Amino acid sequence: MFQFSTEELTKMGAEITTREIKQQPELWQEAFSYYKENIERINDFLTEVKKAAEGKIRVVFTGAGTSQYVGDTIKPYLSKVGDSRHFIFESIGTTDIVASPAEYLHPDDWTILVSFARSGNSPESVAAVDVANKYVKNLRHITITCAPEGQLAKAASGDEHNLLLMMPARANDQGFAMTGSFSCMALTALLLFDEKNDLAIKETYVKTMATLGNEAIAREDEVQKIVDLDFDRIVYLGSGSLAGLTREASLKVLELTAGKMATVFDSSMGFRHGPKSFINEKTIMFVFVNNDDYTRQYDVDILEEVYADKIAPSVLGISQKNSENNFSGANFVFNSSEEKLPDGYAALPFLMVAQTVSLLSSIKVGNTPDTPSPTGTVNRVVKGVTIHPFEA
Repeated sequence: MFQFSTEELTKMGAEITTREIKQQPELWQEAFSYYKENIERINDFLTEVKKAAEGKIRVVFTGAGTSQYVGDTIKPYLSKVGDSRHFIFESIGTTDIVASPAEYLHPDDWTILVSFARSGNSPESVAAVDVANKYVKNLRHITITCAPEGQLAKAASGDEHNLLLMMPARANDQGFAMTGSFSCMALTALLLFDEKNDLAIKETYVKTMATLGNEAIAREDEVQKIVDLDFDRIVYLGSGSLAGLTREASLKVLELTAGKMATVFDSSMGFRHGPKSFINEKTIMFVFVNNDDYTRQYDVDILEEVYADKIAPSVLGISQKNSENNFSGANFVFNSSEEKLPDGYAALPFLMVAQTVSLLSSIKVGNTPDTPSPTGTVNRVVKGVTIHPFEA
């Protein structure tokens, strides 16, 4: 797919999605440049909140669907490397906040609501900001979005209590499925709240991510061989931030195949507790293998266990090159860099393998990736949502 001409991809209904997956390594470098240019503005904003706040500050990552999964992915890693003296990191969907504010928002706690949004026009995204403004006494906002004309971006502009961070223009995906928007928003939030690593290390991480992302594109034929197998179910597993990533990987399959491929996601350890029942002779399983030596053991354990069961036609580990504790079965091992990425950053090139699986699976089932919902009942920007009036 990544080698096809624009004309060939257009005929397949896949030109937009294929291009938007492929361009992500370039976008990550653009997102890093934007972050570097805005460090002073970012630091001033966070410093002001820390000075004003009493007690620890809740940093609530929020969004709907893929935008929620940004927070689910980065939260575990940031809980380790973020400013734990001042921040408590959480990930809560806008859909949860809007439906039940009193169960997710704390009126008396200082809070930074970090809104992730591709368009900034989803009803729940706009409503979550409105509800939080009414309910939380001491509230600040960080808006990370891809569309300058979206409602969230417009609301943030000129508001000293709302830090607006715009993603690269091409990250505003025009395809149905969010790809570059997800990875750029995730990277930006990682750079923003990663206190452990300085700018030079962050730059090294981004360069490594781009190298690995380009490798994923170059090795599409290996992914195609797996997609050519006889299956109609996919499992994604991982640990730490890579467990959060499984939700997004799973959703991409559902979206691009219009539900023709069934999916399950879980943590590597949690999978045994019931969800493993999903596996049959038409199931392929992917495990995102962590680079942390301790955590990696659990990822490899579940790979070996399911491989030994001899039920699933394919069990694959997705990992970086490691000198020890490797899965004895099939692996997609990134070999193009010796720099081992922590799971928060590794999640994004790893995801490109999963995005490729989804793209190729969409073609396999006879779908058009750019417009995968044949009935039109599922939309690029959610429609049909009634936002009921809320009074704090």
